[in-house]
Amino acid sequence: MNKTPMTAAGAEILKEELHHRKTKDRQRIVKAIAEARAHGDLKENAEYHAAREQQSFNEGRISDIESKLSSAIVIDVTKVDAGGRVVFGTTVEVLNVETDDVAVYRIVGEDEADIRSGMISVNSPIARALIGKSEGDIAMFETPGGEVEYELLAVKYV
Repeated sequence: MNKTPMTAAGAEILKEELHHRKTKDRQRIVKAIAEARAHGDLKENAEYHAAREQQSFNEGRISDIESKLSSAIVIDVTKVDAGGRVVFGTTVEVLNVETDDVAVYRIVGEDEADIRSGMISVNSPIARALIGKSEGDIAMFETPGGEVEYELLAVKYV
């Protein structure tokens, strides 16, 4: 089984979702199924079929989360001594050399990535170019629009 990196915060979010789905959502769905069953004929009971569909989705998501957590290597970047270099979990501040735009990214696992929140996948071209660099270094990477050059302004382990 392949192990995948995950931040401690990402693992905690998944654990919370798993707990909620197992304790709250399961009971709500079972109750909805019981109520729909009480309405009679199950063949033409839309409420029953909708509740069963919710149950199927919820159980699938529970299985998916459990699988992700079991194959995760949880990395707490605050406990890593990287010597000022960019590693998994690091928060970086970068300057686009061409446009002078400054951006802040956190390098996270595939499942945690959300560019709108500034969280980029460790497998993204930006992250691969930044890994191993230190403050002041230049990172270049290819995008569909051409080559982009970033100057690394800050490296934070938060």
